[in-house]
Amino acid sequence: MKLPISKQAIGEIMAQMDISKISDTTIRQSVALTGKLEQLSGAEFVRLEIGVPGIKACQIGVDAQKQALDNGIASIYPAISGLPALKESASRFIKAFINQDIGPECIVPTVGSMQAGFNLMMECSQLTPGKDTILYINPGFAPHTLQAKVMGVKRAMFDIYHFRGEKLRAKLEEYMEQGNIAAIVFSNPNNPSWVCLTEEELRIIGECCTKYDVVALEDLAYMCMDFRNDKSKPFEPPYQPTVSRYTDNYVMMISGSKIFSYAGERIAVVAFSPKLFNREYPHLRETYGLGRMGDNFILTFLYVASSGTSHSAQHALAAMMQAAVDGRYNFVEELKEYQRRAIRSKEIFEKHGFTIVYSMDNDENIGDGFYYTIGYKDLDNETLINYFMRCGISAISLSTTGSEQAGIRACVSRLNREQDMVNLDERLALFVKLYDSEKQ
Repeated sequence: MKLPISKQAIGEIMAQMDISKISDTTIRQSVALTGKLEQLSGAEFVRLEIGVPGIKACQIGVDAQKQALDNGIASIYPAISGLPALKESASRFIKAFINQDIGPECIVPTVGSMQAGFNLMMECSQLTPGKDTILYINPGFAPHTLQAKVMGVKRAMFDIYHFRGEKLRAKLEEYMEQGNIAAIVFSNPNNPSWVCLTEEELRIIGECCTKYDVVALEDLAYMCMDFRNDKSKPFEPPYQPTVSRYTDNYVMMISGSKIFSYAGERIAVVAFSPKLFNREYPHLRETYGLGRMGDNFILTFLYVASSGTSHSAQHALAAMMQAAVDGRYNFVEELKEYQRRAIRSKEIFEKHGFTIVYSMDNDENIGDGFYYTIGYKDLDNETLINYFMRCGISAISLSTTGSEQAGIRACVSRLNREQDMVNLDERLALFVKLYDSEKQ
């Protein structure tokens, strides 16, 4: 079967996979569905659906991990609180690129930011009786809200589209003044929209977190990847924007997956505000016998989740962070390849009549990076995704990210060959032709 694929054929495969609506597919479901459609059609799809690194893993990390394994650490349980070398390197890395002072004792490795987010949300929901709800600034990373659902933790959320700048304060207070919000989750730069919260917006979030005693869980998976300002020089401004400048109620999640292309080894660190790490919560002490948030996170939640984080991956992340701090490895310059791909692919989309959905950071055009969002005329998510799949383009719907806008998330990481750009151009031309022929 050639492209375009028929509606019937897609419907039959969806039925086999127990997918009722194509716009509701998760990232992993979309990957599986795409694989089946590639087999059916014999055509290689343009892959925009999954945010896997499209750059080779940092060799410094690979070499350090190999050496650690050769030295025999695979037979030894890692300390749950983390490898001292990693904690030291992460502390310096945060100072160098975020300009915040967080001691090694407040930094803990996790099995990727996914494990970090899961355990932080679980702990935050148990800090204070009555504060049992996690608030999400959407659009966001869909698994974060799914994690809360899996845990049975209550969720609240809103789409930031109409609440930029000072408008954000009233929206946050609308939720926080109810007294039930335990934590707020957001990414910066944002997955999927690449919205970058301004210092003003981060100040608003920080002030609200302090006022209402809410923990800010800041996902920095794409730190320093807003390429509109060069953040590549350690210990020199401009630094990565962060809510930590405006409140003591924060935890940062810093993953090696994208900034070092080290996704396969599932390695990240969480960096607690020193005051929050050492803060005593009576309810935690009553429940677990450990009252301080940091101790409880390490010795209760991480312990039962995985008994620590891979020794060798910790050595890898420590080496990569140290090389970045020392100026031996410019990870930001390496990542600018994604900017090039975003610029090129956006031009192709716009050539065929598509528009950027989340197009502005207040008065500034949105940056070019790992993701962006695309819409077409007045098509709803279900129709748009269906046409894309029929024409050999895989993507996820914005509705899966908590967005109230119509469109899809485009990830540029797998547009790593010139042929991918050619294919995108051809598939979008097919899309327009098919849509025009069928809308009559």
